[in-house]
Amino acid sequence: MNIKTLHLGALNSNCYIMETADGQCIAVDIGGTPKIVIEYLKMKNLKLTKILLTHGHFDHIDGVEAVRRETGAEVFIHADDAEKLSDENKSLRSSMYFVSEPYMPVEKYSIVHDGDEITDGNYTFRVIHTPGHSKGSVCYVTDGVIFSGDTIFCCSIGRTDFPDSNTDDMIQSLKKLYSIEGDYKILAGHNEPSTLEYEKQNNPYMRKYGAKND
Repeated sequence: MNIKTLHLGALNSNCYIMETADGQCIAVDIGGTPKIVIEYLKMKNLKLTKILLTHGHFDHIDGVEAVRRETGAEVFIHADDAEKLSDENKSLRSSMYFVSEPYMPVEKYSIVHDGDEITDGNYTFRVIHTPGHSKGSVCYVTDGVIFSGDTIFCCSIGRTDFPDSNTDDMIQSLKKLYSIEGDYKILAGHNEPSTLEYEKQNNPYMRKYGAKND
């Protein structure tokens, strides 16, 4: 499995380029600076076929439309966050004075729901709806990897003080992730990678809420 991490946009959010077949790849979140993504694809001679969005905040979607137009990749987002793709206020972009890139709303996308599966090349990505940070936050699970967006980070979790955040929802999402059997590498929207087992043992939020599955 070949996964490249790019740090994009005003907040240096993690964008993951995962090769799914020979010369083919998907991207998870494109938070800005689309030229970096496009140049990487050209350098590696990769065709980008799909863009999987973990949620609709600006620091995860700001580069999506430019890359979509360049590559023709299909964009996927949960139904509850779809409106953020064309609304600067709901994506929190309008409140960030330091964002200098031109605004490009995403014009074409496909909706996903909890339990959906997206197949690309030799891999299938299962959608797990994990609201809390935003109402449409999701994780994408494939062979030994969880792309967790801003639901869970190494020893932390995403903020729950935004307009459509919800602490109770986040607790339920942590329980859902805790219940996943087996160990997985966690590739989050920010900061360094981790593993599910490490988070179960060391993440204070997972330890406090995740284990309570009653």
